[in-house]
Amino acid sequence: MLASPTTLHHLLLPAPPHLAFALPHAAPPLHAWLPLSRVAPPRVAALTHGSSCRMRRRGTRAKVVAAGGDEASSSGPTKFSVKIPVGDRHILVETGHIGRQASASVMVTDGETIVYCSVCMADTPSDPSDFFPMSVHYQERLSAAGRTSGGFFKREGRAKDHEVLVCRLIDRPLRPTMPKGFYYETQILSWVFSYDGIHSPDCVAVTAAGIAMALSEVPNKQTIAGVRIGMINDQFVVNPTTEQMEDSELDLMMAGTDSAILMIEGFCDFLTEEKLLQAVETGQVAIREICKAIDVLVQTCGKKKMVEAINLPPAELYRHVEDISGDELVKALQIKEKIPRRKALSALEEKVIMILSEQGYVSKDELSGPIENLADIVEEEDEDEVIEDGEVDEGDVHIKPVSRKPHRQLFSEVDVKLVFKEVSSKYLRRRIVEGEKRSDGRSACELRPINSQCGILPRAHGSALFTRGETQALAVVTLGDYQMAQRIDTLVDTEESKSFYLQYTFPPSSVGEVGRTGAPNRREIGHGMLAERALEPVLPAEVDFPYTIRVESTITESNGSSSMASVCGGCLALQDAGVPIKFPVAGIAMGLVLDTQEFGGDGTPLILSDITGSEDASGDMDLKVAGNEHGISAFQMDIKVVGITLPVMEQALLQARDGRKHILNEMLKCSPPPCKALSPHAPVIHVMKVKPNKVNLIIGSGGRTIKSILEETGVYAIDARDDGTVKITARDMESLEKSKNIITNLTMVPKVGEIFRNCEIKTIAPYGAFVEIAPGREGLCHISELSSSWLAKAEDAYKVGDRIDVKLIEINDKGQLRLSCKALLPDANQEPGSIKQQTSSSVKEKVVYKDDIIKMTTRRSRRKKEVEPSAAENATPKTLENSTADSP
Repeated sequence: MLASPTTLHHLLLPAPPHLAFALPHAAPPLHAWLPLSRVAPPRVAALTHGSSCRMRRRGTRAKVVAAGGDEASSSGPTKFSVKIPVGDRHILVETGHIGRQASASVMVTDGETIVYCSVCMADTPSDPSDFFPMSVHYQERLSAAGRTSGGFFKREGRAKDHEVLVCRLIDRPLRPTMPKGFYYETQILSWVFSYDGIHSPDCVAVTAAGIAMALSEVPNKQTIAGVRIGMINDQFVVNPTTEQMEDSELDLMMAGTDSAILMIEGFCDFLTEEKLLQAVETGQVAIREICKAIDVLVQTCGKKKMVEAINLPPAELYRHVEDISGDELVKALQIKEKIPRRKALSALEEKVIMILSEQGYVSKDELSGPIENLADIVEEEDEDEVIEDGEVDEGDVHIKPVSRKPHRQLFSEVDVKLVFKEVSSKYLRRRIVEGEKRSDGRSACELRPINSQCGILPRAHGSALFTRGETQALAVVTLGDYQMAQRIDTLVDTEESKSFYLQYTFPPSSVGEVGRTGAPNRREIGHGMLAERALEPVLPAEVDFPYTIRVESTITESNGSSSMASVCGGCLALQDAGVPIKFPVAGIAMGLVLDTQEFGGDGTPLILSDITGSEDASGDMDLKVAGNEHGISAFQMDIKVVGITLPVMEQALLQARDGRKHILNEMLKCSPPPCKALSPHAPVIHVMKVKPNKVNLIIGSGGRTIKSILEETGVYAIDARDDGTVKITARDMESLEKSKNIITNLTMVPKVGEIFRNCEIKTIAPYGAFVEIAPGREGLCHISELSSSWLAKAEDAYKVGDRIDVKLIEINDKGQLRLSCKALLPDANQEPGSIKQQTSSSVKEKVVYKDDIIKMTTRRSRRKKEVEPSAAENATPKTLENSTADSP
């Protein structure tokens, strides 16, 4: 069983002297954690100092010994490297030879994928604040895969969405390991310098950042590492290759220490909670081995930690803040509504700041002590009595009490704000544990009231408003063709596109504040991706529903768990748009109060369902879980303590499953309910399959044919792909049918001997006439085949626009058609029966053979009134009509 840490990692292994520093006073006490378990030493394959050192393992400790006892040469950079086992292979960690002016820098190699990471600190500390001033930047250089940017400047621009997501993966596990009171701005820079297309760089980047931070001067509490876990054929794989991930049912990114979990994020195909926990346990074993090997490297070449730079508020300030605000703070935390509670806390904070930083604080003991009472009756003389020498009378010598005013203590405003925030958090946690009631009056497992509505936007293809307590999301679905797909520029592919994407917007008005609006920030990108991953597994296959689907979630109110509200609202909006999802999904956010014994509990961690914003900020965990009642589709966990254990996570996941069941039942009560039919404002899409060698006939020379079809029929778009798939997007069924018939005739396979009646002459040339036997399909009727008599010019018998009957007499190697009008004319030498037989053969004219049109799928608009009763009762909306056409 995995256990949580008590303090630093050197409780498990002997630590170097530069890591032995005291934890801040606000660190969790020992009784908050479960007992530690001893673990096996790491399997470190090789550790070199310069080029001539090797590592020997004795017992549980590793030691570096220089070969021959000689020190490495000082003429060049000293290089340290270590191979660390990860899954079925090793990763190579190198430091000391690149980026030597940074606080720490490492090169981590997995296969031929190389990630470089550096850590730097500012020379002077920033102003104290309630967060650690750390920034993370991750960039995938296109040169790593032998490519360059397609833009004018030929260099990478702003961070792409997937790069932002990796930045968040690095940032989230590192923050809990940073001590309070360290205000030196820290920057982590990561670049992918080489990518082999096999080994993913994101999990390598998380480990590289953890190694660089451990080697640097930043006084982090513990070493972290990250891995990816996949599940292939019901077997868990550590750091699977990109090819293996194509068959994986799970994509789990996780980070942690040698004994606890710090962060998980990923998605899966509705795995059970038990399977997910097994995957996390597999990842924790791999992380443990990496962390142990990193600790050996830190002992060899790590820098001294800047413990002396930790600057904490005075210890007595905590007691003073509680003395001033205690009673009022308890009352303010009992206010149920978010905005009134926030205003009450803000007013109380201003009062505490004014007393402690401007007026000065006088302790209650000083105000009620005997000195103050005695000073009230002391008589003070304006001037001292002058005594002449030799005339001192003992009766004139008096001992008078000296007046003392109370001693006022002044503190900095920043320290007061920091302490007030911690004290507020402490009181909120105490109220939840002792009173068994949260700020809004709910119990630990109780969810907020839920209300949902669909179809509130008449022109949108699908819309839903989902409200849970004081959190509200407006979800809108737009359906379109392939041109609406989101283009993605990755290291290996510039043509990759997404036919489903969810975009999340969090305006400042959702929390009643004034702020900047514009491009999405990292939080919005991360929350949007989480909701997108939660909904994607329930979407139909593209062959069954060939629409590009865009979901927009705008948060109109927020008091916690807005990303999970986006999942619920997005699911309802998809149903309202007529998307035939497999089944509904919902999401819920879970919180945690770990050290309950400190607040009067029995020491058992307290799991909170459907947390609010204040419970997220003051609690120890934010675990978001999406899925249905049977399994999980997406998850994300952030914590504020140095790791949690698997038993705590298991309890949270099981409680989250009960919460999802409740939410799904409430979503069924949506009023008005989802339409479950395509909107009349949505485009109509028809998918047909032709032989690949016929695609050029649809496109035409320079795209002329496909452009003429668009102009003639008025359809929105025609997408003809190399594999023979043709997708037609139209505004209505009339234009769709017209374009479909044209394409069908273009791609048909005529046979020699077929007769085509009433065909129009399109062009006349000196050597013959071009006749259109089908829309967009022409053949040449040579001048010798136009008439049974001799013609000097084709214009002598016909003109453009005339209609004639022709017979196909030849198809050459280039696919060109040779037609004959003369073959249909009566001949004196021809027997009467042959003419009759020839005429009867025209019954097969304009036949489209089955091997020509392979498959055709049409998506049509059907509103509620058109749905048959049996279809209306079906839980899965049927919005598609499949047909296989044998004729145009």
